[in-house]
Amino acid sequence: MASRPDLILASASPRRLALLNQIGIEPEHLVPAHVDETPEKGELPRKLAIRLADLKALTAQHKARSAGFGQGALVLAADTVVAVGRRVLPKAETMEEATECLRLLSGRAHRVYTALTVLTPSGQKRQRLVETRLRFKRLSTREMEAYLASAEWRDKAGGYAIQGIAGAFVVKLSGSYTAVVGLPLLETAQLLAGEGYPVHFNWLNQSTLSGV
Repeated sequence: MASRPDLILASASPRRLALLNQIGIEPEHLVPAHVDETPEKGELPRKLAIRLADLKALTAQHKARSAGFGQGALVLAADTVVAVGRRVLPKAETMEEATECLRLLSGRAHRVYTALTVLTPSGQKRQRLVETRLRFKRLSTREMEAYLASAEWRDKAGGYAIQGIAGAFVVKLSGSYTAVVGLPLLETAQLLAGEGYPVHFNWLNQSTLSGV
């Protein structure tokens, strides 16, 4: 049996790591890729997500190899963009940004684009883009104030985390829930398996531990 390649996750996000762990994958290395996420002039949300996922993957690969590891590793990167129409919502860092995001999302439909990039040791690139459509309920002033007070919005694309309190705002979701959290598991597993990564390797151990 050929040895499996190492996996580098180009992220410091505990959410993305937890999602990988959910399907039995534990990356050998975590290499955060801090990049400028400012949209280019006229850049559409889907193009932004793809470009940033690519940039994160390349940055992490370069950092790993410069540090002397990861020569034979797969690199997995993802980027999530929340948009209302053509408008990209920021990763909210201030109360003002979070308030504006909530006002735009309240009672309206929006889209979440999550792009995946896998870089192979030979330099090949594999990509997927997952689009999810959501609609929020119309938020009352009290709900908005309470959510803002929770600070859950901080550093979240669009100013919310669907796996948290904001899950109570979602009227409808069409697409991938895990993509909205930050990593579409179906597409991630498919990309990794396509490059020879044994996605199912730990599944037997998982079932044994859970008593199945």
